[in-house]
Amino acid sequence: MSDTETDFEEQPPEALPLDAWHREHGARMVPFAGYEMPIQYTGEHGGIVAEHNWTRQSASLFDVSHMGQLSVSGEGAANQLEKLLPSGIANLAEGKMRYSLLLTEAGGIIDDLIVTNTGAHLALVVNGACKWDDIAHLREHLDDDITLTHFDDFALLALQGPKAVDVLEGIVPGVSELSFMTAGLFKFGEQHIWVSRAGYTGEDGFEISVHSNYVRALADALVADERVHPAGLGARDSLRLEAGLPLYGHDLSENTDPVSAGLGFALSKARREAGGYFGHAACLVRLEDGGCAQHRVGLTLEGRQPGREGAQIFSGDALVGIVTSGGFSPTLGHPIAMGFVETEFTAEGTKLDIEVRGKRLPATVTALPFVPHRYHRKGA
Repeated sequence: MSDTETDFEEQPPEALPLDAWHREHGARMVPFAGYEMPIQYTGEHGGIVAEHNWTRQSASLFDVSHMGQLSVSGEGAANQLEKLLPSGIANLAEGKMRYSLLLTEAGGIIDDLIVTNTGAHLALVVNGACKWDDIAHLREHLDDDITLTHFDDFALLALQGPKAVDVLEGIVPGVSELSFMTAGLFKFGEQHIWVSRAGYTGEDGFEISVHSNYVRALADALVADERVHPAGLGARDSLRLEAGLPLYGHDLSENTDPVSAGLGFALSKARREAGGYFGHAACLVRLEDGGCAQHRVGLTLEGRQPGREGAQIFSGDALVGIVTSGGFSPTLGHPIAMGFVETEFTAEGTKLDIEVRGKRLPATVTALPFVPHRYHRKGA
């Protein structure tokens, strides 16, 4: 799952359960989504590019404890969630995960999230900066006999990279049996932890929910392996951009709908026909031919200068779109971006320009993801 920065000037940022641990490991901390978060680390293996590249070749440990960990339980909980989410929840098998969206009646995206059927309840992981609004939205619209729980005493770690499975299997036996978008309950020592084979880097990896009292011991055990180094928000952002994954608050917002954002897969085919969820009518219109005025696309730039969020996109003299995420790709060696472009300019190979500081930078519409995903899918 993904997250976003927002304005928390009214109150000082909170400390993560691993705040002292990050500082001991040389983290540079910045305010993000209401928390002090590590953006990168110092030392031999530190820096955004070094952390990015290490994730691609080995395994990196990210702290994503700012995300909201929720559960929905009670008789009919799945059917209740289907009022708010466009995905099939009632047919979600135990141990399976599904990407979904909280939508407004107009089809705007309130948040994107992951739903997991744990057996005992339905677990939701929501974006850090949105979690309090999400909780309020859920409490307002779920029936009174449905229990909504916020696990604010749990941390969330993401171990990402091609060597993540071997590292984690060494200390949490059995996790290698998981495939992409599956999850289960395991033991780390005497403690129960919830492990999901998922992440937001495009690499194989895991997200691990662990009680805050035991997260330091788990983090220590993971970085004790020479194949693992800590990584911060900077590398997580460049990795998710290369993977073509949208970031809420940047590529997604209440002014963005799932169809133009390229998230139509989250609209269950059966539920497109049956409806019954917030935003159904609006999404159905956009699913029809010509229903979207613009679409999210990938853009490859020439040279070294990136097109950042907010930069305007032109076709000749015509303004046809705007960049929502952009930066330099360490893997590809050139700048990349995502943005929303008028539908007639979205064909792969279309030549456009991105205006940066009064200068036009040539850009080409490119298929997403920029770097192929390396998820471990069942049967692969």
